[in-house]
Amino acid sequence: MLELDREQVLAYRIARHGLSRDQDDPAKLAVFDLGVQDATARAAAELALAARLPTDRPVSLVDDARFTLLWSHRGAPHYHRTEDVAALIPALLPVDDADTLARLSWQRKEVADAGMPATQVLLTAARAMREAVPAAMTKGSASTAVTRLVPAALTRWCRPCQATHIHEQLMRLAAPLAGLRLVAGATPATLEPLADRPRIPVATDIARVTRVVVDYLRLHGPALPTEAAGFLGSTRATVTERLWPSDLVEVRVDGKKRYIPADRVAELANPPTPDFVRLLPPWDPFLQARDRELLVPDKAHRKELWKVLGNPGALLAHGEVAGTWRTKSAGKRLEVTFTELLRLGTAARAAAKEEAARVAAVRGYADLRVAWS
Repeated sequence: MLELDREQVLAYRIARHGLSRDQDDPAKLAVFDLGVQDATARAAAELALAARLPTDRPVSLVDDARFTLLWSHRGAPHYHRTEDVAALIPALLPVDDADTLARLSWQRKEVADAGMPATQVLLTAARAMREAVPAAMTKGSASTAVTRLVPAALTRWCRPCQATHIHEQLMRLAAPLAGLRLVAGATPATLEPLADRPRIPVATDIARVTRVVVDYLRLHGPALPTEAAGFLGSTRATVTERLWPSDLVEVRVDGKKRYIPADRVAELANPPTPDFVRLLPPWDPFLQARDRELLVPDKAHRKELWKVLGNPGALLAHGEVAGTWRTKSAGKRLEVTFTELLRLGTAARAAAKEEAARVAAVRGYADLRVAWS
């Protein structure tokens, strides 16, 4: 059995995530096998590409037809390869009512009040959204339109909006099933039908959902069912009993068993040394691994990186998450403030400043100021 330590696992993941900048075509980056999470106001997806592509020029996904923005995994906005969308949408339909309940983050009482099984709740919302959004509509307008069509039990009073509307997570999970995408770069968030709008899936394609688990294990492995379930928003039982791939190899990481697809074992056994510095934005694919204790062993450091609100970016240096970074704009200048979690040398600090210049370019700032707290 292959015995590994965490440094070797991190080196494998860093290489698999394309952070060595050996690929100049974003569509070929393995991170798009799962999708790249976006936050439009902070250019999260573009900053994730800046950490991976060799070019110094900002790369925009907004007008690139090769990519489509959807509410996908866990209802979060992700860019996916457009050519993958047709296969992805059936994979977003939960495998059973327990899976749906977990992905909705509902309690059993809410399903009981709805008067229908959890999966039927989701499909009812998807059918209503397909009817309610025949053309581009802002999220608010779409929510108003679909709320008129769904049973009252699928709505709730929203204090911030001072209105009754469809449950937020239900709307997000139903939208891709209804064949709706997010308009990239649009503010406020805007939904529109996909160009080749597929039918609403009526049955789960277990093979396609399992493929999502495989892609998770290839990017974030070696891992366990619990961690794959966390990425999906599902439960360990669902992944273990319904979605766990058969072609896996058991390995040990610091003495603990983990699993990796068989086609990744050779690379895992001998990954390249990550002797570089990168700035990863909040929600970067590398930070989406659910075994945060392996990524960042120190509990206090994890609290600095993953907060309830307002996560900083991560400073990756020589194979470790060695610090955090935040930005603040001041007129035409972007200020980037670094905080060390691990001690950095002069060369690493200089490299971090060079990476900060990439961040400024993506954000559209010509002037940069760097500080260390």
